[in-house]
Amino acid sequence: MTKQTFLQGTLILIFAGVITRLLGFINRLVVARVMGEEGIGLYMMALPTMMLFITVTQLGLPIAISKRVAEANANNDTHKIKRIMVVAFILTMSTSMICTLLLFFSAPFIAENFFTDPRTIYPLYAVCPIIPVMAFAGILKGYFQGMQNMRPQSFALVLEQVVRISCVALLIQLFLPFGIEFAAAGAMVSVIFGEAASLIYMFVVFKRRKTIRIRNDFFSFVGTFKKTVKELFTIAIPSTGSRLVNSFSTFLEPIIITQALAITGISSAIATKQYGELTGYVMPLLFLPTFITHSLSIALLPSIAEAEATKNNTFILHRIHQAIRISFASGAIATIVLSLFASQILMYMYGTSNASMILTFMAPFFLFLYIQAPLQAALQALDLAKPAMWNSVFGTTLKLGLLFTLTSHPSFGILGAAIAMSISVVFVTLLHIRSLNKWIQFSIPLADLAKMLGLVGSTWLVARMLHSVLVFFNNQLLIFIGICILLFIIYCLFLLLFRFLTREELSQIPFIQKWI
Repeated sequence: MTKQTFLQGTLILIFAGVITRLLGFINRLVVARVMGEEGIGLYMMALPTMMLFITVTQLGLPIAISKRVAEANANNDTHKIKRIMVVAFILTMSTSMICTLLLFFSAPFIAENFFTDPRTIYPLYAVCPIIPVMAFAGILKGYFQGMQNMRPQSFALVLEQVVRISCVALLIQLFLPFGIEFAAAGAMVSVIFGEAASLIYMFVVFKRRKTIRIRNDFFSFVGTFKKTVKELFTIAIPSTGSRLVNSFSTFLEPIIITQALAITGISSAIATKQYGELTGYVMPLLFLPTFITHSLSIALLPSIAEAEATKNNTFILHRIHQAIRISFASGAIATIVLSLFASQILMYMYGTSNASMILTFMAPFFLFLYIQAPLQAALQALDLAKPAMWNSVFGTTLKLGLLFTLTSHPSFGILGAAIAMSISVVFVTLLHIRSLNKWIQFSIPLADLAKMLGLVGSTWLVARMLHSVLVFFNNQLLIFIGICILLFIIYCLFLLLFRFLTREELSQIPFIQKWI
């Protein structure tokens, strides 16, 4: 099976991430334009429930599989890899059946008692078939990540978005005559088709390229079930805890926010609309750079796991610093653009700038989010998933408390939710840094902090001048696109000036190799 280096694997995932993000935005634009703020509010309310049940179903197995397969592959232990895959399939089959039935029968209760809008029952029903599909896909992703072959997962991500976007407009239009709630369910059904296509593709690749045969001696591996479960769960349980805390938080967020807004006297329809603006318009923009940090995290985990197995601490610190530096570089430009051009971006994309104040406020704080994912991946790779879990617990507890306290205050309203989310992001990132410092003496050097400030400050000054040019030309779209291209070119020059990219890293980019 083809194996890539850390940066090569990251670049493959980033390239796929660029395509999927662009397609994802097209998908969101279609959903937002056709269904409107109320429809996307119903859709976004059901989405956290889906993620919560997926997290419970997967039990953190994709991360555990990635680490254990990477260790076994480093030792050429195909017997152990096969044992891991057999046990993972059995566990996932059991949990997916339980969780799917649980959601199906609890959907009416969740819609009636947890959400302020009972119409969410229809998109909740549509979530049920997605659970087993995503759960089994997670196992295959973990396997390919552990083998450090990022191509199958990357192609699967692109395929999933292509199928989803091909179906979403048709399904929304098909169900819209029956009501906005059915249109939201139709949008969710498009997710099913996309995920199914992704799973089928990865399964075909797995069968063709695998170095193990699952069916051979299947029951002999079942006999070692307990031992393998213990090996996986030492990583999976804390990782599940972290994901479960985050998923449970996103599950509670729409409930807390809408209930808190209701306390201030806001009607159910307006609360749904405001929640849709925050989670359907603002949050996708803030999470845009995370496809790079997520790609880094996926490639970082098996790389550090191999180094940790050989006790190469110097290499571990080098990888973490490298991941943080690249993550910061990818997030800084997004932070500046979203802060300065918030109203223009929202107007161009969604036809409204109602949430521009929230986007401008949150963007600087979410720069901490962009370095959070590599930090968490490093903790998991070092068998420090338990401290990572507790960091998430503390951050989530703080966020949920602030969500209700601030959002229910008339002077804050929906802005209170934005403040709570921003504080939580900063808090968890600092806790992750503290944990790595405690266990492996990791720290960010003052020289690197100075370079970060220099990069952001220089780019901000240039962006401010370009913003004035855009205003002078009455916010014309073509002018905005030209300004973004120019700003990106200048930013790349700043990256080289402040040495955020090394010669070695640039040499691994195919179209740059011949110029170095």
